[in-house]
Amino acid sequence: MVSLDEAHERLQLVTFRTAELSRDVSQWLHRRGQRLVSFLDMGMETVIVGWIGLTVLLALAKIANANACFSSSCDVLITLLPYLLIAFAPIAGYRVATGAFPRGLLAGQPDVRFCLYGTWKRLNPVAARQSMAFGPAGLMASLILGILLNVPFRSFELLLSLPVIGPGDAGWARGLMAVMTLDVVVMNFFYMVCFVMALRSVPLFPRMLLFAWGIDLSMQFAIAHYAATAQAMPPAVAHALQVVLLGNIKKVLISAVVWLPYLILSERVNITFRQRVRA
Repeated sequence: MVSLDEAHERLQLVTFRTAELSRDVSQWLHRRGQRLVSFLDMGMETVIVGWIGLTVLLALAKIANANACFSSSCDVLITLLPYLLIAFAPIAGYRVATGAFPRGLLAGQPDVRFCLYGTWKRLNPVAARQSMAFGPAGLMASLILGILLNVPFRSFELLLSLPVIGPGDAGWARGLMAVMTLDVVVMNFFYMVCFVMALRSVPLFPRMLLFAWGIDLSMQFAIAHYAATAQAMPPAVAHALQVVLLGNIKKVLISAVVWLPYLILSERVNITFRQRVRA
């Protein structure tokens, strides 16, 4: 029979080992996050070259295998234009954001606070950057990767779901291609801006991500409005489009539900983007 003292010692041992395991896992996640962030920060030029090559090749292959008839090279260029815009939109977002927020920038805090939950103590920018919890690591690295992956997911979804639509196709089809392309182009641009702002620890990142989510939802409703008012759109196409739009809305809402508590409560987020610690 185990005595009370032995049971207490075993409980202390289990508690100690659990704390050790938790610390080891946390350190492992921190190291993995730092490596991921370092790769994303320093290796994006290589990623950009690969992205351009892959999307352009897929677009050319899609057009080459299409049944559409092109009367001139101008028709081919017009048909290829949406895919080129999709390919270059995230690069434009990356270039604009990296130019606006260079590495090591000590950006000031906004005058108006939106995140008021909790009791906080202000840190000066130098003290915040000296903290072990400053910077994109841990769970924040997962958030940054998720923002970046939005770009290929949305782009390839359009490439795979919509057939090639040329100048000679029906008006509703050309209009659908235009609004779907606009959606992907706009969101590719803004998600890349969010990606750079998170990577460079820009204080306005949480607000920019909320703005991007709001724009994303608005774009889905705008496309739904177009589909409802477009003349002669086949019911089967309208139904398939509805499934895609509902899927996009669900993904945005799930992202918001999962990451908003982290953006509000996380010590790393508050030190990195709001330069404050719990009082």
